Amino acid sequence: MELNKKLDKLRNMLKELGSVAVAYSGGVDSNFLLKVASDTLGANVIAVTLHAMMHSNREIAESIEYAKTFNVKHVVVKIDDFDIKEFIENGPKRCYYCKKTVFSKVKEIANENNTKHIVDGTNLDDLGDYRPGLKAIEELSVVSPLKECGLTKDDIRTLSKEMNLKTFNKPAFACLATRIPCGTKITNEKLRMIEKSEEYLMSIGFDQFRVRLHEDIARIEVGKNELYKFFSNDILDKTNNKLKEFGFKYVTLDMGGYKMGSTNLT
Repeated sequence: MELNKKLDKLRNMLKELGSVAVAYSGGVDSNFLLKVASDTLGANVIAVTLHAMMHSNREIAESIEYAKTFNVKHVVVKIDDFDIKEFIENGPKRCYYCKKTVFSKVKEIANENNTKHIVDGTNLDDLGDYRPGLKAIEELSVVSPLKECGLTKDDIRTLSKEMNLKTFNKPAFACLATRIPCGTKITNEKLRMIEKSEEYLMSIGFDQFRVRLHEDIARIEVGKNELYKFFSNDILDKTNNKLKEFGFKYVTLDMGGYKMGSTNLT
């Protein structure tokens, strides 16, 4: 389907929904969705962002800044104790239980604001990855307009660029819990080690990266086109020392480079 036709279909779908609460992370997909929803529905849109231990503080701060540009109500809900047993134990369905809890909270906020529907940024490409959270979204009757209108990640980036959205080329950034292998218990301490490590990689110029935690080992993944950066200006030594400061005992570089979902079921 032609890109403009997909966009028209999205606008028409949002009009039919009438009022929406956008589950908003500030990432490429939800930012694009909030832009189109705000342009289409105006005051009948709210953005809802949940801030729990698996979320990067930088990502939350960015979502707040981005949302200001859309002139919509933005509700940020801080959850200090995300003590969902199934999430902490980190089994194969961790994402299901997490999404169930998070979107139930979004639903509460939507109801409090007399908003009919919850929408999220799931796109067509997401169906090809292992995402047990999609089942939770379906059970809670969350609408995924981008997916329904056939929009892929590339489509969304292209349209975002045309709309002058800052997120058009923003790297993918899943929740921090995805850095911890299935079966390894999730703690706030581990998540903060990962967050500090990834913030460091960003600060020295990396664009696409993950720091995967394996017991006391950090396994660094970066885009293959960025691997060379480690071999200049003592970056290897500096990175090794910095991540050890954050709590890792050993620091390794994955020669295979960044791979989405590389800790799934491992």
